[in-house]
Parts: sequence; structure tokens; C-alpha cells
Amino acid sequence: MPPAPEELDALLRLLDDETPEVRLRVAQRLALCGGDISEWLATHPRALSRHDQTVLAALLSPPRRETLEREWLVPTGGAAALREDWEAFEAILRVLSDFLHDGITLRQNLSDALDLLAEEADEGDVTSARDLRSFLFADGRLAGNRTDRHDPRNSDLAWSIAEGRSNSLGLGLIFMLVARRMDLIVEAVNFPGHFLCRIFEDGYPIIVDCFDDGRLHLQSTLLENPDLDRAERTILRQAVDPGTVLLRLLGNLVAALGAAERTEDALLVRRLRATLK
Repeated sequence: MPPAPEELDALLRLLDDETPEVRLRVAQRLALCGGDISEWLATHPRALSRHDQTVLAALLSPPRRETLEREWLVPTGGAAALREDWEAFEAILRVLSDFLHDGITLRQNLSDALDLLAEEADEGDVTSARDLRSFLFADGRLAGNRTDRHDPRNSDLAWSIAEGRSNSLGLGLIFMLVARRMDLIVEAVNFPGHFLCRIFEDGYPIIVDCFDDGRLHLQSTLLENPDLDRAERTILRQAVDPGTVLLRLLGNLVAALGAAERTEDALLVRRLRATLK
């Protein structure tokens, strides 16, 4: 059985105990919490030092890995099967978000956070993809994570929404997922090194750089850039499906987790990514 509230309180007081037997017992009991005690912490506030937060997050990681592996649903046909299945795509992003959560910070789950953004946009008279771009990026709700583009949390879209920052891919995904809730067209442009989105105005394609505060570029102007090679021009013209975007996100996440020395997490995500090919 998971620890009762009184035991949880006692376990947290033992986080700095370095006795091997005590540390093992604390780890075993916390493992039964499912990897997330954020709601309990919110109702039983206590001051946790940065060290205690780091130790606690690490102790809550193994059950979150188990949950991710258990809830990982591979579509028949792999990533290619997600061509039009945005619901399944978001479900995968949601379990990834839960896995990347520290288990300590109270926040909304991904789908609820996206729903709220869409509701706020609707109440703010957003009626076009360009309006939504302004609402999300130009008005400062979301911004590029310029201090650490390779933070694994950039792939946790619930964290990105709560903190107001992510990398170009995370911001682009939020843009597209909110747009779909509002029946607006936003396409994914899988440009190498810097994910982009595309909207349309009067039939003309316009590229949106979500990382750069939603800056707009006429696609035709970008295609005239002499620094682009033929392959990059082809990519810029194309829209990619959710499965392609998911593979890119998982590849980025493997690299980010590896750089953060989260070896077990990186190996798990690499293994799950392979199931989609």
C-alpha cells in the first residue's frame, strides 16, 4: 500500500539521512506513490531545500519510468500511423509529459493546460492563426528558452506552458495543438536545427518562428535565401505529419537526457522511440 500521509511526512524528514538502510527503505516506500506526490505536497506544504528536492525527484523517477513503459501505446504501423491521428499523438505527448514531471511541482496535466489556453484565446477574440500567434508569442505568454535550449523539460509541454518557455519544437507543438482546438490551420515545418510552423493568409504561406516571439516570414522570401540548399528549400515547402514530429521530439529528448546524465531515462526513451519505426 502507498504510504499514509503521516508516513509521507516522516519519509520527507529522512531525505538527508545517509544511512544505507534508511535510504533504501525511503526509496522503497516512495516508489509506491506512483512517481508523483505534488498534490499531497500542495495540501501539506513544507520547506524542502534544493538538495531535498533533487533527492526526492530522483527517488520518484523509477515509478515514472515504469508508468511510461506501461502506458506507451504503439499505433499499428508505428509513427506513420499518426498521420492524421492527433488524438493519439497528444496522448503520447501527455504520457511523456507525466514522465518528465518532477513529481513535486503542482500543475495541470497537458490536455487541461492546452484546453485552458484555447479557452483564453477564444475569450480574447482570437479568430485566426495569426491572432493565435500573437496571443501565444508576441504578447509574451510563451517565449524561447534561450538559457537552455537542450533542457529535457522543453519536451514536457505541460512544464513549458506553466513556465512560459520551451525550445522551437515545444513552442511549435503548443501552437499547433491549441490551433486544432480552435479549428485553425497551423502546419509543421520540420526544418533542420530549428522547428518552424506555417500559417496561411489570403492563400499565401507564411512561416512562423515561434522561438523568435512568433516572428513572421513570407515563405517566398525565405526560399530566395541563397544560403539555403535544395534540400532545405524542399523541407521549407513541405508540411509534416504528427508521427514525423514525434520522432524528432523523441530524438531530441534522448540527446537532452543523455547530456543531463540521466542515462536510464535516455535509454528508455531511445527504446520506446524504436518501437515507432
